[in-house]
Amino acid sequence: MASNFRYNSPKRTFTKVYKNYRSYKPYISKDFNNRCGYTDCSDFWFGGTSTFHIDHFKPFSKNPGLETEYSNLVYCCSYVNILKSDDEGDYIDPCDVDFNSHFERTSDGAIVPRVDSKEAIYMYKKLKLHMARYKIIWMLDEIISRIEKLQDLISMTVDPVLRDELRLLHSDLAIEQSKYIKYLRASQ
Repeated sequence: MASNFRYNSPKRTFTKVYKNYRSYKPYISKDFNNRCGYTDCSDFWFGGTSTFHIDHFKPFSKNPGLETEYSNLVYCCSYVNILKSDDEGDYIDPCDVDFNSHFERTSDGAIVPRVDSKEAIYMYKKLKLHMARYKIIWMLDEIISRIEKLQDLISMTVDPVLRDELRLLHSDLAIEQSKYIKYLRASQ
């Protein structure tokens, strides 16, 4: 069963103009919810804002007038930015179009392009969105979200039997999270 690609779409809201596009980083990271515009992966798993790149949606090497145009910038992970490079192929701007109309997630978090979207299929291949790292990061984020929800439920539950059951479930999720982190460390 497929699910939405992302829960919160990025929105460019910053209006100040800078001469150097790198000056936008604190604002673009916030506008993109600290997630890669193309994979929706949290920058946390890559080392935070300092390791993420600013992509020029339309490459400034071919469109020099857009180098510092905020509406042309996309917050993204280094892997995607390097693969995209100066390519002017069929890309979808993550702020202009709902990616949920072009991509889905499988139950284990894998990114899947919708068959009726030539742009999504192009991006999937060119940006290697099939890579396991993206589904692992999605799963880690899901586990963390569920652990946080369980912590809230545990603190609000007065029934001692139900509270113990919730604690067991919380423990099971923490074990799954540890497995994924061990997998990540082993593959480095």
